[in-house]
Amino acid sequence: MSRLLYSLLFYLAMPLVWLRLLWRARRQPEYLQQLGERHGFYASRPPLPLLWLHAVSVGETRAAAPLIDSLLRAYPGHGVLLTHMTPTGRTTAQELLARHPGRLMQAYLPYDLPAACGRFLDHFQPQIGLLMETEVWPNLIEAARRRKLPMALINARLSARSQRGYARLPSLIRPALASLSAIAAQTAADAERLQKIGARQVSVCGNLKFDVTPAPAMLRQGACWRQALSARPVWLAASTREGEEALILEAFMGMNIPDLLLLLVPRHPQRFAEVAELIGKRGLAFCRRSAETLPGREMQVWLGDSMGEMAAFYALADLTLMGGTLLPFGGQNLIEAAACGCPVLLGPHRFNFAQASADAIACGAARAVSNASEAAIAARDLLQHPQALLAMRAAAKTFSQTHRGATARTMALIERLMALRTAN
Repeated sequence: MSRLLYSLLFYLAMPLVWLRLLWRARRQPEYLQQLGERHGFYASRPPLPLLWLHAVSVGETRAAAPLIDSLLRAYPGHGVLLTHMTPTGRTTAQELLARHPGRLMQAYLPYDLPAACGRFLDHFQPQIGLLMETEVWPNLIEAARRRKLPMALINARLSARSQRGYARLPSLIRPALASLSAIAAQTAADAERLQKIGARQVSVCGNLKFDVTPAPAMLRQGACWRQALSARPVWLAASTREGEEALILEAFMGMNIPDLLLLLVPRHPQRFAEVAELIGKRGLAFCRRSAETLPGREMQVWLGDSMGEMAAFYALADLTLMGGTLLPFGGQNLIEAAACGCPVLLGPHRFNFAQASADAIACGAARAVSNASEAAIAARDLLQHPQALLAMRAAAKTFSQTHRGATARTMALIERLMALRTAN
């Protein structure tokens, strides 16, 4: 597929895109806010020269936090433009905005249409562009190339499945990747897969998520909850995806551990009500985090229907089952759990964090399970053997610490990009 055909198909698909926005706005009205930005129309011009970083949603925004702090320290005369595609990504950055008033601004990245991308770049006129993880947008990259704007793909990852998908579109993907000034891959395997589909200037810088430090306030919150719940065991199911909660609830109901509390935290806030209904239909006594009360002894499930408190949940829990790994979603971020010293159970679908998962399992910070029933058996075994659980906790902290350093390596790459910009 050529870029011209891709653009034509994108234009033809726009009615479906708008219908999807309307559908998602039923549960999250924020999807209908700042609509002009999604087509490259923005209200105010920035007061400072900008370094632009695109973090599509929640996970990428959290991972970007140490890098944003480093950028603003290294370039005091610049601001950072942080773009997203989802309202939850935008909300996640509120703490960063408060930390850097006047120097960090937000906007939605426009859809990958030629005119919209051109308006975006002409309005903000960034000095460099940094795309997080797998955000390869052909028209955006071409618009940057025409304006001689250095662009890099950072914290880049590419699963084997995604590689096969991109490989089917060589005339579209190869020119886009080749136009990037640099690519900072998370692992050597990611670098190899990217090179096979046309990437150049690829280096391995590690995973920025390892450099994210859990907020001390959240760790204190988790410790307070732990004390309030006394010796009650807590099994966390973190960032669960559609279809997984039913499997986890069924497995939990067969565990027969006195006083065991299941802390169930869905990945997406628009599914909180749906998951509450699933719990209620099974006759389980439950309460919601949003009720601002801790679960009493009679409560079997605590529904984590809040945002920004995952570190507190990890600090509270005895161990966690990582969402997205029971069904083929690829898994959510186990690194944050490890940074909080929380042992992890991982289902069979781990391709989003393949290397990190393998390393965590190898060092004893995580255990692999095949399904929800096996996860419940493993959780019961660990809860009944506190020394084994303690060893996993220590291994999780060590695993987190030994993989740090991606921010410094990525900053070195950005310095080269800034020099390139000056030369042009």
